[in-house]
Amino acid sequence: MILPLAAVNLIMSAIIRQMTASDSEAVIRIYQEGMDTGQATFQIQAPVWSDWDQTHLPDLRFVAISNGQIAGWAALSPVSSRCVYAGVAEVSLYIGSAFRGQKIGFALMEHLIEASEKAGFWTLQSGIFPENVASIKLHHKCGFRTIGIREKVGERNGVWRDTVLLERRSHTVNYFI
Repeated sequence: MILPLAAVNLIMSAIIRQMTASDSEAVIRIYQEGMDTGQATFQIQAPVWSDWDQTHLPDLRFVAISNGQIAGWAALSPVSSRCVYAGVAEVSLYIGSAFRGQKIGFALMEHLIEASEKAGFWTLQSGIFPENVASIKLHHKCGFRTIGIREKVGERNGVWRDTVLLERRSHTVNYFI
């Protein structure tokens, strides 16, 4: 699946496509780059591909390609195995260090939102460290709202960290009527 031409132009000729297993090395490398910033996740070591693959929804994972390289990725994970939460997913979005600041994150997020709605998801959520201002701004720009702070919810390298909880409710998938 490719973005509309107008969106492609916004991100300097990057294209968004479905992630495949052959992308695994780049996906895990970019994930580790995010972890190495200390501002992306509680994890400090990227998992092996088979573990990553098991926790992300197969049809809702995408990569951005720029200049022939994987520049970033976005994927959804279910928040619960309970059927009542079948339309709620958690967002993961990571951009390679060489490609940050090029609007690739925005293009990936918009693509992920559109694909999630086509798949019937009514709520997307993210937990972000408060210090990761760029990610919080991206989420707000894409229609997420801050719904709270989870104080000292987890430990990373001996430091207890807060996360900002954000969510986006679909405007097209409506199960509330």
